[in-house]
Amino acid sequence: MDFDDNSPVAPSDASCDAADARACDVTILVCSSCRDETGSDAHPRAGARLAENTRMAAGNDISVRSVECLGNCKRRLSAALIRDGSWSYVFGDLRISSGEDLVTGARLFATSTDGLIPWRGRPDSLKRGLVARIPPLNLTKEEK
Repeated sequence: MDFDDNSPVAPSDASCDAADARACDVTILVCSSCRDETGSDAHPRAGARLAENTRMAAGNDISVRSVECLGNCKRRLSAALIRDGSWSYVFGDLRISSGEDLVTGARLFATSTDGLIPWRGRPDSLKRGLVARIPPLNLTKEEK
């Protein structure tokens, strides 16, 4: 996955300001090439504006990265939450103002002991907008 080298990124774990350092282990990936619901080609794109809104909401607690495309174009504004050794999540149907919801989801994810984002407390946009839940590469047991 290509990351946009020009996008601001939260500091490394060593300088993370999170009250709970586990939040530093979560990364929010925002599709910067997503267009708004009208399909407008205006710049900055709606996805880039969502990425900026998310960075502002995250402060120095959580890493926010822009990616060129998450391949979820039919669901418009898209983002993913990732954490090493945990499930990854892809969300769509977001709004430019969904940054706070993504950060709330990332904080819930950071406190998860089983590598899953708890349903309780998850913002509605992350409940309705769930596109995929992807297992960790090191999945050791088969799900039933």
